[in-house]
Amino acid sequence: MVKVNLSEINVPELIADMWQPLNEEQREFLASHFTLQNYKKNETIHCEGETPAYLMCLLSGKVKIYKEGVGGRSQIIRMIKPVEYFGYRAYFAKEDYVTAAAAFEPSVICLIPMTAITTLVSQNNDLAAFFIKQLSIDLGIADERTVNLTQKHIRGRLAESLLFLKESYGLEEDDSTLSIYLSREDLANLSNMTTSNAIRTLSQFATERLITIDGRKIKIIDEERLKRISKIG
Repeated sequence: MVKVNLSEINVPELIADMWQPLNEEQREFLASHFTLQNYKKNETIHCEGETPAYLMCLLSGKVKIYKEGVGGRSQIIRMIKPVEYFGYRAYFAKEDYVTAAAAFEPSVICLIPMTAITTLVSQNNDLAAFFIKQLSIDLGIADERTVNLTQKHIRGRLAESLLFLKESYGLEEDDSTLSIYLSREDLANLSNMTTSNAIRTLSQFATERLITIDGRKIKIIDEERLKRISKIG
């Protein structure tokens, strides 16, 4: 873990939403508690049952939030992209983590002790409002995903996952290839289905010329049809 100060990194650019409401003294306080951690591909960031201690902000890379299910099968709950915050809800709820987090690829994460965050929140109503907004957005996303993953059929769930990945991480320079390469197992875990169902449905989508597949690379060919499949479930 590397200590960071204002001369080494442009804090306002990285955490602008949190930085803006603070006065100069509070900004210096935050900067003095600012640390970075590098994570390797597939490295665990936190586990279920651990006691939360940090607000985490993904600066680069990709992170999955997941929960182990029945029979050892994982369910991906959220996908984190730069610059998004995670890892703090459990602290505010005074409970241990109910999910785990891991890096999809080499990632750099900003860590701020929750004790420092609560100090700033107690001093600054605008910062408190910022976290209320963040938690509200996360709850809305969770509610929508719960409905989609339980009520849509397999084709609808997989189409939605592909569109979700496109919206979250964008496309490569060819303007059609998803800029995140998931294993079939991870794609299945994101879509709440078995790996075999994910493989079979991907093949169907490829046969229908909705996508093309090259290993873990997925190219979206017909986004409008994917949207229709996702919508009708």
